[in-house]
Amino acid sequence: MELTEEELAKYETYRKYRSPLTARYASREMSENFGELKKFITWRRLWLWLAEAEKEVGLKINVDGKMRGITDDEIQELKDNLKNIDFEMAKSEERKRKHDVMAHVHTYAAACPKAGAIIHLGATSAYVGDNTDLILMRDGINILLPKLARCIDRLKNTAIKYKDQPTLGLTHLQPAQLTTVGKRCCLWLQDFLMDLRNFQRVRDDIKFRGVKGTTGTQASFLELFDGDHDKVDNIDEIVTKKAGMKSAFIICGQTYTRKVDVDCVNALASFGSSVHKMCTDIRILANMKEMEEPFDKDQIGSSAMAYKRNPMRSERCCSLARHLCSLVQDTMHTHSVQWMERSLDDSANRRLSLPEAFLISDILLEIIQNISEGLVVYPKRIMQRISEELPFMATENIIMAMVKKQQDRQECHEEIRKLSQEAAYVVKVEGGRNDLIERIKASSYFKPIHDELDSLLDPATFIGRAPEQVVKFIESEVDPALKQYQNDLEGKSEFSV
Repeated sequence: MELTEEELAKYETYRKYRSPLTARYASREMSENFGELKKFITWRRLWLWLAEAEKEVGLKINVDGKMRGITDDEIQELKDNLKNIDFEMAKSEERKRKHDVMAHVHTYAAACPKAGAIIHLGATSAYVGDNTDLILMRDGINILLPKLARCIDRLKNTAIKYKDQPTLGLTHLQPAQLTTVGKRCCLWLQDFLMDLRNFQRVRDDIKFRGVKGTTGTQASFLELFDGDHDKVDNIDEIVTKKAGMKSAFIICGQTYTRKVDVDCVNALASFGSSVHKMCTDIRILANMKEMEEPFDKDQIGSSAMAYKRNPMRSERCCSLARHLCSLVQDTMHTHSVQWMERSLDDSANRRLSLPEAFLISDILLEIIQNISEGLVVYPKRIMQRISEELPFMATENIIMAMVKKQQDRQECHEEIRKLSQEAAYVVKVEGGRNDLIERIKASSYFKPIHDELDSLLDPATFIGRAPEQVVKFIESEVDPALKQYQNDLEGKSEFSV
């Protein structure tokens, strides 16, 4: 770069690559959840909880040739320095020792000269690393759940508002039997309800690694407590409780099974597929001019084409959702190559895949809420598109009406087939509008039902039980799922960049 030192200093923040997930998109709360400050404070909390548990069950340590218990002063010193982290010292120690956990053990010990000897006592690196990851994943899901509930709530409102609005159903992206705009919203809602259930299940299924030692056998702790199995069980239970976890794994290697990561990221990736489906639908509907995402007053759709109203929110969601869906492959590969009790080739991969899965999910929820709060529906355009296709769809109803007038079904079918082909030619070849109904009205053969044609072409008669299905679905499934999140449903999502 041809810049002076002064210019380089001016742009210091922008000289190095920054992840767009944290620099551009993600919420502060999710960024902080996976930030270094929370990570290393949690490490220190785990060391504190372990020392407290060892003190509680009566551990004796050798200090200057004398056996004694852990003191209140030592515990207090650990508490007082939970947030007193010398990051520069930690970096220096890691460069020297090539071991991040031991670097922070020495950094914590330097801040706690009385308690240095009891930090990490009997533990392995995975004690702080794995248990912290489990806490961060649990806390991350707790951040996501109310946000997903808000998205469901906003979509529910749109579904109710447009439960009776007929619209062309599309199968194979071709015109099909009518549905309603509200019913279509319920297709998206149903996927998100499944995601809500998956998030809740994954969170509730997370177990703590706990206090297990180097290969998960708790041998080091059994040695510390002179073979007292009950005391080893007790410290495991105490630390698990202090961490706010309901239970800990009984069986693990050096690490908790990476199947937990697979399970967790799979739920997030599955949510990504729900987002991609919904946003793809919105993008297609925007092309048809039936529905649009919000478009700000000063927003520019194209630098060249001033008229453009690009669905950039939905496009961004699809882009991010693709990456989210791919991350589950990382967790599966990582789990599959955990040789015996563990392999360290999981570490660098997990530093990327786990935070990114949560950050992307968080970003998607912020955007989806914004989209759902500002969806714009164009009923007149929808009805215009219906009018282009409904005459063809109404042919079966017309045949049945003629049969009721004692006309021959096969003869009627042939008459309407010929008229339909003529009307299709006008639409496809001549570029005209669908004039099938005018042709039927001009045909003496169909005179017996001429006065019924308007009612036979009423779009409301083609939507089946769609409105009733919307009401039943919301009352039976959506509202009960949202009940526990009633206090979390307020607040709008602001889309800034």
